[in-house]
Amino acid sequence: MSATLNAATTTAVAADAAAGPACAEPLPVLGRDVTVPLVTGGEVTYAALDYAASAPALQRVWDDVAAYAPYYGSVHRGAGYLSQLSTDLFEQSRVTVAEFLDCRPGDQVVFTRSTTDSLNLLAAVLPADCQVFVFETEHHASLLPWGDAQVTYLNAPRTPAQAVATLERALADRDPYGPALVCVTGASNVTGELWPVKELAAAAHAHGARIVLDAAQLAPHHPVSVQELDVDWIAFSGHKLYAPFGSGVLAGRADWLQQAPPYLAGGGASRKVARREDGGVDVEWHTTAARHEAGSPNVIGVYSIASACRALKEAGFESLVARENHLIAKVREGLAEVPAVRVLSLFGDDAPRVGVISFVVDGWNSSHFAAALSAEYGIGVRDGLFCAHPLVRTLLGSEPQEPGECGAPEAAPGERSLNAIRVSFGAGTPDEHVERFVRAVRELVADGAKWQYRTEEGRCVPAV
Repeated sequence: MSATLNAATTTAVAADAAAGPACAEPLPVLGRDVTVPLVTGGEVTYAALDYAASAPALQRVWDDVAAYAPYYGSVHRGAGYLSQLSTDLFEQSRVTVAEFLDCRPGDQVVFTRSTTDSLNLLAAVLPADCQVFVFETEHHASLLPWGDAQVTYLNAPRTPAQAVATLERALADRDPYGPALVCVTGASNVTGELWPVKELAAAAHAHGARIVLDAAQLAPHHPVSVQELDVDWIAFSGHKLYAPFGSGVLAGRADWLQQAPPYLAGGGASRKVARREDGGVDVEWHTTAARHEAGSPNVIGVYSIASACRALKEAGFESLVARENHLIAKVREGLAEVPAVRVLSLFGDDAPRVGVISFVVDGWNSSHFAAALSAEYGIGVRDGLFCAHPLVRTLLGSEPQEPGECGAPEAAPGERSLNAIRVSFGAGTPDEHVERFVRAVRELVADGAKWQYRTEEGRCVPAV
């Protein structure tokens, strides 16, 4: 059976190689031929430009999962052949992810449900009296999970150098001087801008702190090396890395993970359980990654992440980055030609970035604009505050108490709302999708929507 799986993987790799250089064409993804109806009549191929929320699955990933699915079995639980095969595949996936991230010897790769779950896991294993430092610019997955820890929220920097200086001052001033953790994004889920992770890691370590990298938006677009960046942990989600099924990763130093109680108590996390004479139980927990992976694991989700890691490495990040920069330039140049559009940025126009761009349009409610892109052009984007409320409010220059919810604007069509529009793309995006998007923005700003819209349950939808 194992040979069957290996043959399927080899076939997929050969097909990719036969297609020529990865930069020449977008990588094949599911849904690339899906058509959707337009309110104005007819159908059009759907332009999925919401990669920052969930990227479409790579066809390669889907094929690998389909090849494995008939051999699915319980992991770490069974003596049967399928269970043994599944266990081997699960643990080999751990090795693949460690290689993809260039982990250090001794680092642990823990499989979770998502980036949010990974950072909540790390929050649960913090040493006593650990202080946490996080910029207000973070996604809520990084901003909110720290529970009872003493958290210092740092103001939004306006340059990468300012980010480093702000962190250095905060760490130098901390009292008492004990364990500390810095949490920082690799690429903003709002602006797409790359953060100076290596420099922030050096600042953290110089002041006796550790650092965790939220790579949810970075890992799908750029190579990530734990060793080169010198981060202590890294977290990311499969569903943003072209892998479906709800799995994530927390990878990094083992000591805090080994010293803390399991994130979840149950089977898989426990090595030995015995009754005591007084009627209670004694538990010996695993010291490996299994310590924080209680319950039956999502083996298909884990395998899909490993498959995506292999596919991206084989495609070559150099060519993937080159193609994405080509698309970024198309979008930014197109939006710059529309005076009513204001692109949101912390670090300025020249800052390196991934394929994530947020903007507002004068005279338009963001939900109305996004609804028109979908209903009249077959383009899927995101509107709202992108689960980064403090950052978007800062970028829009608004007061903290102004209304606005993540994905649920309250304003009616034509009214101002405290929200923005986000377009995002990646390895599977064809040129036509971004070209259609730029054309649609121009037409909507110049001519207005062709259809009437109304507010329904907080969202703008076509009137029927």
